[in-house]
Amino acid sequence: MIVYRNELERAPSLVSSVEWIVDLHENLLLGQNGRFVNGIGAVCVVLLCFTGAVIWWPGIRNWRRALTVDWKSTFARISWDLHSALGFWGFLFVLMWGISGLYFAFPHLFNALFGLIDPGGHFSDSTLGWLSSLHFGRFGWFAEAVWTLLGLLPAVLAVTGVFLCCRRMIFKAPSARPY
Repeated sequence: MIVYRNELERAPSLVSSVEWIVDLHENLLLGQNGRFVNGIGAVCVVLLCFTGAVIWWPGIRNWRRALTVDWKSTFARISWDLHSALGFWGFLFVLMWGISGLYFAFPHLFNALFGLIDPGGHFSDSTLGWLSSLHFGRFGWFAEAVWTLLGLLPAVLAVTGVFLCCRRMIFKAPSARPY
């Protein structure tokens, strides 16, 4: 819904609903404290991306198998394949959302870092503008539609990840990992 914020706010009856959802997304309805918590969540997303990439690596012989889903397999194996494949194919998007979420939560840190890297500000503003546009997919209607679908990716990864973790840790079931 936030991807289509500009279009939705043209309808006066939707403005308050859209702004409520934006406040939930940005600040968890808790003002600056919520924004700080969101920033911690963004740090966690970035860390999960990198640790997931390390854990994902199935080895030289099996890496191609980790890019697809065998839909005819057991539920546990489908969950593993789905988590593995979506994690690989969506890695850059989720990482970008984590980094841009960090920027939105802690802009002063990014401004300080870019001030050190680019004291004249020659590329800082355009880079941070691109980061903001990337976060919301503000590149036309097609990109917004793609971002809307890709926005489901973190939820699917979270559900399949929790399922796999519970299966292994709580129920002591063997790993569905085939390699």
